[in-house]
Amino acid sequence: MKRISILGSGWLGFPLAIELSQANFHVKASSRSQERLTHLRKAGIEAHAYDIDVSDVRKNSHENDFLQADILIINITSKSIEAFAQLISEIEKSTIQQVLFISSTSVYTNSANLDSAAVTEDSLQQLKPCPLLTIESMFQANDHFETTIIRFSGLIGYQRHPGRFFLTTNDDDSTYCKTIKNPDARVNMIHRDDCIGIINAVIKQNCWGEVFNACASQHPTRREFYKAALNHLGEYEPVFSGQTDSVGKVISNQKVTEQLGYSFIHDDLLNFTKMPFINSVG
Repeated sequence: MKRISILGSGWLGFPLAIELSQANFHVKASSRSQERLTHLRKAGIEAHAYDIDVSDVRKNSHENDFLQADILIINITSKSIEAFAQLISEIEKSTIQQVLFISSTSVYTNSANLDSAAVTEDSLQQLKPCPLLTIESMFQANDHFETTIIRFSGLIGYQRHPGRFFLTTNDDDSTYCKTIKNPDARVNMIHRDDCIGIINAVIKQNCWGEVFNACASQHPTRREFYKAALNHLGEYEPVFSGQTDSVGKVISNQKVTEQLGYSFIHDDLLNFTKMPFINSVG
């Protein structure tokens, strides 16, 4: 039985751990939260306290073997280059053969030309210097293990309803919509079901040493998308800025659909009734 450790078990990592466990992988999942560790154990997942931002990452491993696995999925928000360098040194001493690093399409720059070509994994000129890109490179350059990078676009689904991104309350508890900027830019979003589906595809197809952009095929404008999102939540009226100098980008998922043969579950980003959300209405 192949062993998979998941570093980070929040919004994406927790359901991913459950799905991989149900697919007969031996799954270990980490968290910095004792409450989350309890939830993992109740779900039948082997749970480990692990935090790469502690001064000595080896302290995480006392009396446990979290890094004793075949595959490590890294799904945390830390952007600490020093902490990741320390983690890599620990991975080198472990049994891990492959790393799946969850990154973001935020590593690509925006453009004022909203009609510019879609951004692919080969659009190296559109990469911007940032800690996340440096961390990606650290994993890719290491020859002790193979690394695949998945750059997810904006994450939606279940507890993350995009209509709530712009809703706030007044002192009298009345709800109103904050101004939505960049109304004519295109959105790049992906539902959690598809995040998990793509991760599964990489693992099952042993597709290592790759970089994948992951987002839905459709890219409605922010005006169209957030109007549909707020309508799904109720009678909320979106407020858009009057700016005419929107900036943005369109992310291509062609490599995911062609190389992995992946078919998106939620490709129509305006069809909110077909996308699972939790407590999304009312």
